[in-house]
Amino acid sequence: MITKPDKNQERKWRAKRTSDIHGTKDRPRLSVYRSLNHVYAQIIDDDKGVTLVACNTKQKEMAGLIKGKTKKEQAFIIGQELGKMAKAKKITTVVFDRNGYVYHGRIAQVADGARDAGLKF
Repeated sequence: MITKPDKNQERKWRAKRTSDIHGTKDRPRLSVYRSLNHVYAQIIDDDKGVTLVACNTKQKEMAGLIKGKTKKEQAFIIGQELGKMAKAKKITTVVFDRNGYVYHGRIAQVADGARDAGLKF
């Protein structure tokens, strides 16, 4: 019998291999998570264990911006908004943590949106 591999379990194994990604005060970590319908992104200072900025597609503030857009377009907008919020808090450089996801599709769009807003990584 052929068994189908659990893709989320494989993603978690990939994420474990990159668990040495660590955000500091000077260069916090931009962590991305995606579900089937939503994208979540946050900038974290791992030294203090504090989330500095967070943005996702479930927020009411984002509803007007993402309505009628494809998932990739929504991810790009989330990256842009996260970058704008980070700039407001004087965060310019980050470490990108793709959380075990392959760098394409919505994950790449969040990164491109953040770069478009002026974040460097």
